[in-house]
Amino acid sequence: MSKNWASTLRLPKSTFPPRPLPQHREQYIQQCADDFYKWQAANRPADNLFTLHDGPPYANGSLHAGHALNKVLKDIIIRVKVQQGRRVSYIPGWDCHGLPIELKAVGAAEGKRMTPGAIRKSARALASKTVLQQMKSFKSYAVMGDWEGRWTTMDMAYEIKQLRLFQQMISRGLIYRKFKPVYWSPSSSTALAEAELEYNEDHISTAAYVSFPIVGDYSHLPGLEGLTGELFAVIWTTTPWTLPANKAIAVRDDLLYHIVKSDDDALLVAADCLAPLTEVLRKEGADFEILGTVQGSQLTRLQYVNILQGKSSAPQPIIHAPFVTADSGSGLVHCAPGHGFDDYQVCLSLGIPVSAPVDNEGLFTEDAYPDEPDLLKGIAVLQDGSTAVLDLLGDLVLDVHKYKHKYPYDWRTKQPIIVRATAQWFADVDGIKEPAMGALSEVRFVPETGQNRLEAFVKGRSEWCISRQRAWGVPIPALYDASGEAVMTEETVDHIISVFLERGTDAWWTDDPHDPAWIPASLQGKGEYVRGKDTMDVWFDSGSSWTQIDRQADVYLEGSDQHRGWFQSSLLTRVAVMAGKNTSSSTTAVGLSPFKTLITHGFTLDKDGKKMSKSLGNIISADEVMDGSLLPPLKPKKKAGNAQPVKDALGPDALRLWAASSDYTRDVVLAEPVLKAVHQSLIKYRTIIRMLTGSMHESARTAPLDALDHIAVIQLKDVMEEVHRHCDNYEFNKAFSSLNRWITNDLSAFYLEALKDRLYCADGGGILEPIFIGFLRMLAPITPVLVEEAWDHRPTWLKEDASVVHPLQQLYSAPIIDPSRLVHDESALRAAVAVLMRTHAAIKAASEVARTGKVLGSSLGCSVVLEVPEGNALAALNQFSEQELETMFVVSAVEINGAVPDGSEWKFSQAFEVDGTSCTAWVLPPKQPKCPRCWRFVAPAEDTLCGRCEEVVGEAVQ
Repeated sequence: MSKNWASTLRLPKSTFPPRPLPQHREQYIQQCADDFYKWQAANRPADNLFTLHDGPPYANGSLHAGHALNKVLKDIIIRVKVQQGRRVSYIPGWDCHGLPIELKAVGAAEGKRMTPGAIRKSARALASKTVLQQMKSFKSYAVMGDWEGRWTTMDMAYEIKQLRLFQQMISRGLIYRKFKPVYWSPSSSTALAEAELEYNEDHISTAAYVSFPIVGDYSHLPGLEGLTGELFAVIWTTTPWTLPANKAIAVRDDLLYHIVKSDDDALLVAADCLAPLTEVLRKEGADFEILGTVQGSQLTRLQYVNILQGKSSAPQPIIHAPFVTADSGSGLVHCAPGHGFDDYQVCLSLGIPVSAPVDNEGLFTEDAYPDEPDLLKGIAVLQDGSTAVLDLLGDLVLDVHKYKHKYPYDWRTKQPIIVRATAQWFADVDGIKEPAMGALSEVRFVPETGQNRLEAFVKGRSEWCISRQRAWGVPIPALYDASGEAVMTEETVDHIISVFLERGTDAWWTDDPHDPAWIPASLQGKGEYVRGKDTMDVWFDSGSSWTQIDRQADVYLEGSDQHRGWFQSSLLTRVAVMAGKNTSSSTTAVGLSPFKTLITHGFTLDKDGKKMSKSLGNIISADEVMDGSLLPPLKPKKKAGNAQPVKDALGPDALRLWAASSDYTRDVVLAEPVLKAVHQSLIKYRTIIRMLTGSMHESARTAPLDALDHIAVIQLKDVMEEVHRHCDNYEFNKAFSSLNRWITNDLSAFYLEALKDRLYCADGGGILEPIFIGFLRMLAPITPVLVEEAWDHRPTWLKEDASVVHPLQQLYSAPIIDPSRLVHDESALRAAVAVLMRTHAAIKAASEVARTGKVLGSSLGCSVVLEVPEGNALAALNQFSEQELETMFVVSAVEINGAVPDGSEWKFSQAFEVDGTSCTAWVLPPKQPKCPRCWRFVAPAEDTLCGRCEEVVGEAVQ
């Protein structure tokens, strides 16, 4: 008679929920983040410190997924280091100065004029509020750190350290003031660093060919004997608005130039540029004749007139410049040393004066056209400036056209910038370039391509414009005398810092301009001095952050855009004070770099592969990932009546697993397909944890381990080693792949499937506890909230065992099982694993064919015959008993090289190969009746328990 045997089975009973319960999220985050950081600070040795120095995010607005990617990667790294037994130091920081916050502060005044002091007060309040908001978001990602000890670039202590660093650079002669071209943003009214630029590939400029009349003696040129008109030098420019600042025309000595007749006049143009120029000018009906050809060196004796300089202006020279080419234009280059870096360098070497008749807002000054100052004054150079200048030049303009090209923009305002000569403060990069490059040779780069990128930026830089014309920032501690000359020495800066310590940096703007307290004793009585109003470049602010730690950081990790930003400014400021200006090439580079390892990640992309940005409106917040907004909602349970679908909110674990599973060394996509895969993995993890917590039995600790258990231990140890190796190498996506492969192939499809019979129907043995502990150790750096939740739902007997250490706190290298329990020959088992897996796969394949033929349901409903010739495969399989093989393959009977009956009701086969040997797995009908309790076909008769079940049930009754 049939009977329900379910009550006699050890079915899983777990309190672990299928999905996280939101009411417990904050508790688990607190435990695995804040509490855990304090625990490791108290329990890991102080002499084994690992420091990850924070690249400060900008305290301006809400966070997006890119911020989350950055912070989660950092958190994974420090958690891995804690697992290795190290004490970690991670003190979050924020970059708080700069234009965007200042603009918000000014905008909050709703058009009212604000003093610098008022701007600074409002900006500080805005930044302080944003820091707290961002910190709350970062903590919601389960990021651990010393949040109470956080720093910002607007802290008084931070500013003083930055000023001391600046003072040291002054003492080494690395800081100077110069009138020279810089990147200037009319939309921001300030100088910009190169790192503050972005490039618009589709910028449209007004380009023109312009002729300048040659004056003086040019009789040495061939072909001009019968010329009745004038000789002109032809230039091509994409910035006609810079022509009022033109001071020279450059040619190259070794280029060939044609003298070309055009009507009554003659034009000078490079030989290789003649064809495109004549094509343009022939549209106007002009005709051309080459009168002669000369070397560029013969043109450098000539002079020309720029009518924009005024009627009384002196003729200007034609000079040689190595940067001139005949690739485009006319081969003659208009030089405005006040508006071009190359122009400035070549003109400086020849003593040619520099002018830039453009004001802070990008408007022409009255000096742009001295003869009639009001004609150009007040015109925006980037709007109508080029047209206005070309109109003044009249017939000297040969052609005007639109030109699309790559052009620099202000990265904050998204408006084009100009190059403009102003008096600015600079840091000498040339003086420290050699030790800086030496320092980089000691750094490990992840990915390795980061080294070439950072080195290229350092090599290509000679000086750093560090002054900005803003109110919200760290003041440059310079004093100016009545003539406008700057005074800034180590002594004067020391005195000013002493006043800052007493009054704060805001006092630099709010104190009376004539307050004598700011003037050091050495300058007292030597005339009037006023305080400067320039602030330091925000990259100098954040680049000084290495002064917050007393050692070289083990890791810096930021986005790849920081090669030209924070990475570079950190390196240069540290090398400047650690090595000094006169460091020789023989000086060791060890310890000069602020970082030992430099890791960079890519940008976050949307589903279309576009970089996320506010301007495109495709920003995704981390909250949308955590609350499941980007995925289809869950279907309500039928019994819930009219319940509405709910979001599949998997919390910070989803966000963190997305970050860990991505190849962050490239740009990272955040879209529905990616998150679906992440959610599937998380749900799989939760399903396994639920099974493990519901099926672990204390009795399994003393139960003997069979070969299957020992194989599972081998596979667990191997994957733990593999996962940790990848994590230690900062390859978290590879760790994720290794973990999932183990779960799918080794744990779920092999061990747990094979163990179920023993687990539910027999003694409940196996190695589920070591698997549970090992699994959580692998997950600990990546999904600590899940680990905390799983640990909270461990069986009561495990909670009561004080000897079991929390997976977050346990050293990764700690044994997962007592070695004395492993009684099998591990080397023999390792040799057999590959054979077992191939055999297992073949049996499954043949079984699937039987299922398709509707003759087989559960795999237990078959017996198996393996045809295995002599060799390694046979030797591997023969070390196991038939009963062990039945358990591993989840079938009811296994024979090796037994007879395959001809008259079998049905049979299916699958060939497989081991070490070049051909084998076959036969799937056949079972040989005995089905046991109604364990469902194995090993019962002596129908409706009768098998011997093992009879024994187990009997023991239970007793």
